[in-house]
Amino acid sequence: MRVYELSIDDTHISGYAFYQGSKLVRAVLINSNAFLKGNADRASIHLDFGFSGRGTAPTEITIKRLSIGYADDASGLKWGGQSYETGDGRPSGSIIVEVGTVAAGVDIVATEVVRYMTPSPAALRHMHVRAISYSSIPRFVARAFRVPIAGATIGAGGFGYANYKIEELRNTTNEWITSAKDTAHEIFGTASDGFKAVSSRVSEVKLPNLEAPQFLRDLFASSEDGGKSRGPEGEEDGQGSGQNKRSPQEDAAIAALVAATMSSPSDSKASDDNTGFDARQNGLMHLTRKLIEIRSMLISIDQSDALKLPSIVVIGSQSSGKSSVLEAIVGHEFLPKGDNMVTRRPIELTLIHTPAQNGQTPVEYGEFPGLGLGKMTNFADIQRTLTDLNLAVPSSQAVSNEPIDLRIHSPNVPDLTLIDLPGYVQISSLDQPETLKEQIATLCDKYIREPNIILAVCAADVDLANSPALRASRKVDPLGLRTIGVITKMDLVPPEQGAGILAGNRYPLHLGYVGVVAKASGKKGKKDSMAVTVQRGEKDFFGSHQDVFGASTSLMVGTDTLRRRLMEVLESSMASSLHGITNAVQLELEEATYQFKVQYNDRRITAESYVAETMDALKLRFKEFTQQFRRPIIRAKLKGMLDDKVMDVLEQLYWLDKRAPELGTLGSDPKLKPEDVEPYWRHKLEAASSLLTKSGVGRDSTLLVADGLRALIDSIAAGEPFTFHPRASERLIQFSHMILRDRIGVTSDQVENCIKPYKYDIEVEPREWEQGRERAIELFEKEVTMCETKLKDIRKKVGGSRRLGGLITYVKSLEEKERERKTKLLENPDAESEQTPESYRYPPAQIIDARHAMLYSDRLSILKLRLLALRSKRCRAGPESDVLCPEAFLNVVADKLAYTSAMFINIELLDQFFYQFPREIDSRLLYDLDRREIVEFARENPVVRRHLDLQERKDKLEEVMKQLNSLSTLRSDPQPAPRRSRGLFGSIF
Repeated sequence: MRVYELSIDDTHISGYAFYQGSKLVRAVLINSNAFLKGNADRASIHLDFGFSGRGTAPTEITIKRLSIGYADDASGLKWGGQSYETGDGRPSGSIIVEVGTVAAGVDIVATEVVRYMTPSPAALRHMHVRAISYSSIPRFVARAFRVPIAGATIGAGGFGYANYKIEELRNTTNEWITSAKDTAHEIFGTASDGFKAVSSRVSEVKLPNLEAPQFLRDLFASSEDGGKSRGPEGEEDGQGSGQNKRSPQEDAAIAALVAATMSSPSDSKASDDNTGFDARQNGLMHLTRKLIEIRSMLISIDQSDALKLPSIVVIGSQSSGKSSVLEAIVGHEFLPKGDNMVTRRPIELTLIHTPAQNGQTPVEYGEFPGLGLGKMTNFADIQRTLTDLNLAVPSSQAVSNEPIDLRIHSPNVPDLTLIDLPGYVQISSLDQPETLKEQIATLCDKYIREPNIILAVCAADVDLANSPALRASRKVDPLGLRTIGVITKMDLVPPEQGAGILAGNRYPLHLGYVGVVAKASGKKGKKDSMAVTVQRGEKDFFGSHQDVFGASTSLMVGTDTLRRRLMEVLESSMASSLHGITNAVQLELEEATYQFKVQYNDRRITAESYVAETMDALKLRFKEFTQQFRRPIIRAKLKGMLDDKVMDVLEQLYWLDKRAPELGTLGSDPKLKPEDVEPYWRHKLEAASSLLTKSGVGRDSTLLVADGLRALIDSIAAGEPFTFHPRASERLIQFSHMILRDRIGVTSDQVENCIKPYKYDIEVEPREWEQGRERAIELFEKEVTMCETKLKDIRKKVGGSRRLGGLITYVKSLEEKERERKTKLLENPDAESEQTPESYRYPPAQIIDARHAMLYSDRLSILKLRLLALRSKRCRAGPESDVLCPEAFLNVVADKLAYTSAMFINIELLDQFFYQFPREIDSRLLYDLDRREIVEFARENPVVRRHLDLQERKDKLEEVMKQLNSLSTLRSDPQPAPRRSRGLFGSIF
């Protein structure tokens, strides 16, 4: 018998065709539209059949229907009009078989299964079919028939058989599975592992000596006239397996296999009194631990729902006992306590099981990865930290969406990921916002979305109809497929009432209810842990009511049972999400790899390499800029500064002197010898030389060079990439200025000491005199040009030469009147001064311009006179004419001062700075950074940050993909036990 899935346009209709050899013998059609209680209309879908292949297409078909009143009914199932819900397991009622034509098709209503047969097998194939493995048989039957078959098994033993011994059943089942496994292995290489697991489980199944129901035998039985058969014509790869006609025993074995597959796993009830875990739980924990690690990596990659594995979200009202349940699971009191609302932020709690090594029990500890507080072995410290983090949210805000990441390592906890949310409230207090209830509901709704598992905590002494946790879960999980109910405070209600709540008849949940006491009622021993105390209290309570909560019942009670149940559900939920997560991770990895290739050509960088490259670039740029501080350049800058001082001295001692024209007259007299010049001019020259050499040349020249270095460092710090690193730029400026401050005082003192001889005696060589005279001529010509430019601008500003001449005349008259007034005041101090009426002939601004023009005119006349003197034969004669040509002499002095200052500044300041600055870069910007600061420095640059983010995302996705692939050797695909029957197609919906 071979099975193929039919190609049907409607996604709510599933179809399977059964072939014996190449002949179509029957087909099964399933309508997965749920018809639930309360629905008004039961929708019907019409299906038409089409055949292709050799042979004659059938014209007539016989139809039997598997139906039930509603999808969420647990009884009322009928197969071909007969019911198997009888005391002896025998069908009751008349068989209803419909006869129709292929051309008319068939109508199938919501929540119904239709099996149709042809009067004689047809050597035909459906137009659109695809081969499926044998594992599809138990899987689809498990989904479609779980409730009716389970009900029949419990009520009357309709899934057993009575004609064969248990050993015959085992042998037949093993032979059938082995044959199916070998065939599937030839077609699909990956199917064998699943059949091994099925084979090992079915071989251990002990079934009662009951008879299998007829409808299952009819569903899988071969035709009456079967014989040797071939695979369907046109089969892909040409593979098929010979199939002899099966005996009734073989048909019964298949039915038993289906029944074993559909039966629920054993209840998660405590098997012993210890807090340890059995071997199967350790295996689950190992797989769950890997999945939790993958979940943490996915969260670090992306917060979107596309890359997310499920977690267990704990919700409930503030008085429901959420904290007690979590603390009982962990075995320590660690959650914040208080009268007011103390849980104000989501707590993402990751429990990590640490097994004993070398016979030594590992130490329990918690850690906050985001805070960097290290390992905390005292759970009181963890409680205090959680309280502080929650109370950091102001009461006016009350709730924050920012989660707290807490990880607890212990040998007494399973591998779980739990998210504790603020408890639901009915009304807010005076110091809380009015929208607190809505804020908490919105926060909880965000976390209880798929794929997360909902742990709805309810108190036993409160009616479940008033439970806000169940109300919230029903909104996002109306069928209760991913909701576990935890009933706390079981000791506060009568045992029979508590058992009725756990049965879940009023508010059914697919994953069932677990009853706990959570808090111990007796006294806690000094050396007893909280886990032992809670376990003792629960054992005393539930043990005293064995008739209600004993092993003979299907009720789940106790914290140990809750731990195991959470492990099973979380592992199953994570495992079922692996396929979708694997595909999503693969797509993200392909996109990240493509972007990394396109944007960066697969070039990898690190934060350390970026920091090193930045420091090397800084040193190289600094070295290039140091060329601006070579000795000739420094000497030229110092000479420019001293030239300005020379001009200031000349203006102060010569140009403002009324006898200045006499100096030009003396110089033009060829008979006058220098030694015959009036001593007045000799004293003038000495005063000018002293004023120049004793004006603080050492300090001024050192500050000039230091300011140049500061400007250099500032320009480097203001350029890329330091525009992205303000803190590093600030530190660079700080330590460079510190180096300069340390050297400025020493350097200025050295320069002053070196130029001290020039303050008393200056020897001038003829060559130096000539160079000084030429330099003086250049300075004067430059000054003349500047004065003429200023005069031209003023002339243009006031309206021409005539207007400027009138202004100058007017200003001179004003000055003359002012002198006369002052003279009269000196002659007669008691006389009243006459106030000259203000004239409005010219604007005040133009009068100021006229005064400036007069100054420039006077300066021009003096400069031109001195230019004539510098070009005269007297000044060209040599240094002996220094009295008559003070400009040339002072220029020679300035040149000597500049040369000496530059030499010692280069030694005492520049060389020391150039040596120390690169080393300070290494010590203060490179070696002084720790790993965290290096990463922060690199990520301050947006270009580098994007590069690192994409590179890190790609690496993490590759690691996640590697971990996902490694899970193929660990995954056993266990399914959590459904805690109650949920109707015909409950597992599908």
